[in-house]
Formats: sequence, structure tokens, C-alpha cells
Amino acid sequence: MRNLVTGATGLVGMHVVLDLLINNEDVKATYTKNSNFDFIDNLFSFYNKKNLLKKIEWVEMDIEDVTKIYHEINNIDHVFHCAAIVSFSKKQRKKMQNINIKGTANIVNACLENKVKKLGFISSVAAIGRKGNNSYSEKNSWVKSSDNSYYAISKHKAENEIWRGIQEGLNAVIINPGIIIGPSNWHRSSTSLFKKIYSGLSYFPKGSNGFVDVRDVSRSIIELVNSSISSERYIVVSENLSYQSVFKIIAENLKVKAPHKIATKNLLSLAWRLEAVKCFLTRKNPQITRETVKTSIQKNNYQNEKIKKQIGYKFNSIENAIENTAKYILEFK
Repeated sequence: MRNLVTGATGLVGMHVVLDLLINNEDVKATYTKNSNFDFIDNLFSFYNKKNLLKKIEWVEMDIEDVTKIYHEINNIDHVFHCAAIVSFSKKQRKKMQNINIKGTANIVNACLENKVKKLGFISSVAAIGRKGNNSYSEKNSWVKSSDNSYYAISKHKAENEIWRGIQEGLNAVIINPGIIIGPSNWHRSSTSLFKKIYSGLSYFPKGSNGFVDVRDVSRSIIELVNSSISSERYIVVSENLSYQSVFKIIAENLKVKAPHKIATKNLLSLAWRLEAVKCFLTRKNPQITRETVKTSIQKNNYQNEKIKKQIGYKFNSIENAIENTAKYILEFK
């Protein structure tokens, strides 16, 4: 099979590329002019697969460049759409609209035009929609709520583009991962949590969320794309855990003191306001926002029975995911 992976230099995309290569598949991997390739060399070295790097066909591709997308998807069997902007900053909203929504529409249209055999889309549990503390499954319908971040809205609208493509004859499947734990650079993705804890973070929020190993995200989407399953979406969450327990496991694996103080709602409200002022002065993107504060104090529970029952998928534990990530960070930090 000929595979194309968008967002291939990101946490999920690079693991999808790696797993496809391990399966002896042909891989065309997309990158942008701002992509960081240091992470890729480190990751393949970490998994003792550096010999596979030479098998990747790299192509520079802007997700907004319709002509380029149509050209690169020509003669491709399977597309894994991993490219996305994950941000809770107001300054990034236009970019999320262009990449997460319009970019997904471009991919869908190119897949239809080129008669791609199947599209696998990496969405997010955020796209299911949130309204206070709750338990969620694939049966939940999107609910408009102030609890939904703009990122969540953008992923929901991106999913709508996939469903639109399915209505037009596209063979596609969607997965909704929780918070993804996996080897990456200090400042990227959820790995930035490891950096904060390693640097002496004292506080933990009182909420809980669904977490998943990046290796499960990669392997599950590949298994689904290679199956006869179509027009379905699956929550991909290994465990629902409190932030306190996750932070503790991270600290233990990094061999540092665990955060031990509860971040109250008032403290978090003050923190995001101070961060907003600092970022206004420095022109940097905030690390904590009103949206992230809302999420951190919610107790969300995500059910994973569907993927376990339908394809017999077995998840890695979050403890194992954190151990794997911490090992990578301590080696390449």
C-alpha cells in the first residue's frame, strides 16, 4: 500500500510513519517549512529504528495549498490525516480555522478526487463536546457550551468535513484520542507537562481526564484503516485518571518531587489573567488560558468499550506510557 501521512513531524504523525515502516509499508510523509527534524532523528534512535529513516519519502506540503495536496495524494491508497494546530490561545484561532477545518476539507476533497481507498482521521475527545463534568461515549452528540474550547470547536467542524466526505462516497474512519502521552520535544504537545514537573511544578488541578499512549493512537488508526470498518468513529482512551495521579507518576519517573498543592479555582483564575498580561507584553503565546483552566477543573470520563469490542483492541497502561516518555526525555532533554 502507498500511504501519505500529514503532520508527519508531529508526535502522532511521526509514530504513524514509524509503525507503517515497521509494517514494510511505503510512506510519503509531509512537512512544512517550520518543521523540526531533530525530534525525528531522536525518536527513531530511541526506538532503535534509525535504519528506517532512509525509507521515508519526504514532501513539503502546506495544508492550505490545494494544488499541492491534490498532486501529492495522487496514486495514494491510504491517507492518515494527523496535521492539526492544538492551541488555546485566541491569537491562534484563525490558524486553527485554516488548518484544522479548511485544511481537513482540502484533504477530504483531494481524497475524493483521487479515489483514495481510505482516509484515517485523528480527531480528539474534545470534538465530542463538553458540558460540565460528565461521562462520554461515541453516542454523544455535539452540544454547544461555554465549556467547549475553540480548539474543540475546530476539531468538531473538521469531523463534519470527514462526515461530509463520507456522504459523498469517501471511505473513512475517525478516532478521538484523549490527552496523548508520548516521546516528543520538551516544549511540544503534552510533553510540556513533563518539563513543568521536572522544573519543580508545585500545583496540580483537581480535575480528571482521559489519557492515551501515542503508540496506541498510531496502532489503532492503522489497524482501523487496514480493516473493513468505515464511517465510524472511536474514542481512543486507555484510562481516565486525575491530574494529581498522572503528575505523581510523571514525577516518579523523572525522579523529582511531585506537585503536592491543589490549584484552587481562584488561584487558576488569577494565573491565567497574569499569564494574559505577560503574553500581551512579550507577544508570546500563553501556556495557561481561561479555556485550559476550565478543562483542568472538570472531571471528564471517556468510555473506550466500542474499540475494544469491535476490533479487540488492548491499550497500554498510562503508567507504561509515562515511563516510556520519561525515558526518552531523560535521554534527549
